[in-house]
Amino acid sequence: MLYLRPDASRVIVRPFKPATEPRDLNPTDKTRANHIVDRILALDAPTAEAQLADVLENFLGRHRNLLQTFEARADDMEDALRDHTQFTAVQRQLVGAYFLSEYSFEASALFNPSIVPHPDQSGLASGALRFILSLRAVGEGHISSLTFRTGLIAEDGTVSIDPTTRLASNPMVRRLDSGPNGEDIDVLFDRGEDISERVIFPITASQSNGIEDARFVKFSGAEKDTYYATYTAYSGRAIRSEIIETSDFVSFRFSALRGNAAQNKGMALFPRKIDGRFAMIARQDNENLYLIYSDDLYTWDGGTAILTPAAPWEFVQIGNCGSPIELDEGWLLLTHGVGPVRKYSIGAALLDKNDPTKILGRLREPLLRPAPSERAGYVPNVVYTCGAMRHGDRIIFPYAISDSYSNIATIDIKSLLAAMEP
Repeated sequence: MLYLRPDASRVIVRPFKPATEPRDLNPTDKTRANHIVDRILALDAPTAEAQLADVLENFLGRHRNLLQTFEARADDMEDALRDHTQFTAVQRQLVGAYFLSEYSFEASALFNPSIVPHPDQSGLASGALRFILSLRAVGEGHISSLTFRTGLIAEDGTVSIDPTTRLASNPMVRRLDSGPNGEDIDVLFDRGEDISERVIFPITASQSNGIEDARFVKFSGAEKDTYYATYTAYSGRAIRSEIIETSDFVSFRFSALRGNAAQNKGMALFPRKIDGRFAMIARQDNENLYLIYSDDLYTWDGGTAILTPAAPWEFVQIGNCGSPIELDEGWLLLTHGVGPVRKYSIGAALLDKNDPTKILGRLREPLLRPAPSERAGYVPNVVYTCGAMRHGDRIIFPYAISDSYSNIATIDIKSLLAAMEP
């Protein structure tokens, strides 16, 4: 078993704002911030140096470029501070340290994976494939962020996952002027860092409580490899679908989606255009699956209902489990169904390649359902995936267990199609 379990030792530093603590009934952010700075400035030079040395002894090996991070955070705090004497280098670094906190971004869960081919396929044995796995990581406060792993599929279908690095890193963020809500952003990492170090934590107001369930897909038809991922942005009060674009998993562009079909979760992009238009599988009515089209990738309205709950294990609702996978026989669509006692199972359907509103086949029984030995977790009785991938005559199929941890299975394509009923 290739269990991917959350690791509480993996941490990033995040801005700490005293006034945002739940127990703070009368927030006085600027007052409290200045009290902290006044106390730092009151330290004599040897005491300040000793305090900074103690901080570095405790935290320097846990983060990259920690002193630069302290200084950048001190710069960010200037708007909250009264006029003060010019900081010494030690005082500036201490100020930054007092307004940061460590966050264990996957302390609670590591789940809802999707998988795509890695942009770099160099140096591999014949028939092997390098891949990137995206995962939803959950830490304190049930805040969801986006993180990654890499691995290898051998010619015989054997799957291995590369070990993670010890460190994790935050990206540089550049806000753009475009977008319906002014929340489009570019996220940039250091190219020299391992991909498992890269953590994308919520940045915009629409994402503030979570970047959830990214469904990555390699999109064909462009001059270079382009990867898109639809995901759910959760503000703590409302959800909406947004999209990520990257070519290298080093720089990412986040954009909002428009239209009535984008006001819900669970949108999954086809890996190429159909009849010259972008296409998605979506569930804008919370119950059925729709096929929707867009001319510009960002506006999604209307749609045609193509799949509705049919079997008892999906009577509550159905949804997609990632982007459709192109086979010679048609589009393979993995689905999830919710049944009694809110039990989530995974199914599959085959759509016509030229007209995906036509259903060629469908599993009447689940492809995967929660096993009794694996049903315990943060949300019991759930198996779920955000995207699988074809490799030769197999489907490589990462999935999450009870919203807690993840595993990877392989499926023989011929056997899967043979099990479908017309």
